[in-house]
Amino acid sequence: MSYQTVRPTKKQRQLLSFIEEFIGEHGYSPSYREIMNGLSYTSVATVSLHINNLIKRGHLRKRDRSARSLEVVAPSEEIKVKTNTIKPGEEKWLIEKVEYFFSQIEQQALKEQSKIDELYVLIGTLRILGLEGAVQSFIPRLSAIKQTVTDEVQ
Repeated sequence: MSYQTVRPTKKQRQLLSFIEEFIGEHGYSPSYREIMNGLSYTSVATVSLHINNLIKRGHLRKRDRSARSLEVVAPSEEIKVKTNTIKPGEEKWLIEKVEYFFSQIEQQALKEQSKIDELYVLIGTLRILGLEGAVQSFIPRLSAIKQTVTDEVQ
């Protein structure tokens, strides 16, 4: 799969800037209480939540789980996340699963609208993943299933 960097939100950038400036001025990272006061947050828990999210996103790092150990990660070191590109083996597996789901519904005597909705979601997912060939092969089958349900209702 390909990767791209997760950019910080506006509030996260503000928090990162505060931490960078504090470290630049003092030579060590701010405490959660100092961050709370400096950015006008209402609680230390809010600071902790934001810090943990920045750590998960790869913008901050804690050394040794000790106090005042926050480090801002340089942009080139940021964590990479997966995009919607899949490998050929994963593509084959996914299409087989969708094929199985279609065959299960086609074999049912009574087709439910909720199952048809699930098929639309699966086809939409294939389209998002860029598997347009698979989408085109499943659309006629979905139309046939939908027509069967319409005929049964009338």
